[in-house]
Amino acid sequence: MDISNIKFGLDTFGDLALDDVTGELISYETSIRNIVEEGILAEESGVDIFALGEHHRKEYSISSPEILLAALAASTKKITLGTGVTVLSSDDPIRVYQRFATLDAISNGRTQIMLGRGSFTESFPLFGYDLQDYHELFEEKTAFFNEIINNQPVNWKGQHTPTLSNMEIFPKMTERKMDVTVGVGGTPESVIRAAKYGFPVVFAIIGGAPTRFKPYMDLYQRSADKFGQPRQSFGIHSPGAIAKTDEEAREEAWKYMVPMFDQIGRERGWAGMSKERFIQEVEHGSYYVGSPETVARKIANTVNEMGIERFDMVYGMGQQPQANRLRNIELYGKEVIPRVKELLKEGV
Repeated sequence: MDISNIKFGLDTFGDLALDDVTGELISYETSIRNIVEEGILAEESGVDIFALGEHHRKEYSISSPEILLAALAASTKKITLGTGVTVLSSDDPIRVYQRFATLDAISNGRTQIMLGRGSFTESFPLFGYDLQDYHELFEEKTAFFNEIINNQPVNWKGQHTPTLSNMEIFPKMTERKMDVTVGVGGTPESVIRAAKYGFPVVFAIIGGAPTRFKPYMDLYQRSADKFGQPRQSFGIHSPGAIAKTDEEAREEAWKYMVPMFDQIGRERGWAGMSKERFIQEVEHGSYYVGSPETVARKIANTVNEMGIERFDMVYGMGQQPQANRLRNIELYGKEVIPRVKELLKEGV
């Protein structure tokens, strides 16, 4: 494995934080402004990728990640600016392409779009889509998007998308092809679809041992060979919390991250998280929680075991105060990432 190719990212959904002084929940406007500050700090701290997730729920402030990324494109110089994910199923593939082509020009080629079906479904009724078409929408729109990014006149007959005859779509990307990945939660169909179009995959692993996703990596490689597509790299996106000590980080994650997971779980009929399960996830699962040394060693082990070339940590989950979010970014960029690279060079 070429360690120089491994990229380290930070992802956020724009969770509404608690005010550092008053302890009250901050406004959406403040949250959005804070995220720009966080992206700038991520670059200054040495992070490779800053990715924003699209949501349409009251807990999150990010519904239009491209606008925030445009603000960051004007405020940063080298960090890759991406999404994690763009919910293509409930969007217009033409407009998605146009927004990202524009963003790519502003940022001088530093953008990356991650396509996904979305783990939440609020965007479907919001934009007039039927949840019964959940699978068909993503399948058709991914195929349509793949045609659009070729920068050639588009001929297309759609059921959930427009029918086009030799139609040009602007602005053209003349300096490079759009950088597209697919976020996958763990369904074989999603893996095969990504391989069909030659899109790299980032697995959203939010529980259990990461190695349980290795069969999906093998499936992708077999499918890519079948479709005549090049083999691609893999990445992982998982939650984390970093503090000076393991105890402090665990306390923070239990206080802020776990209630958020429990709330989502209740909506989906899942059992709440016990302290035993939480500790299991921290020590052996997919929660990257602890001191910089602890988190670095766990990431290094995951990179080695999985053979991945990208690791994104989801930071600031739940109502963590803004000071905590900024501390997580600095520790991840300035201490965790350099230590992971050292460990990988040492073969640990």
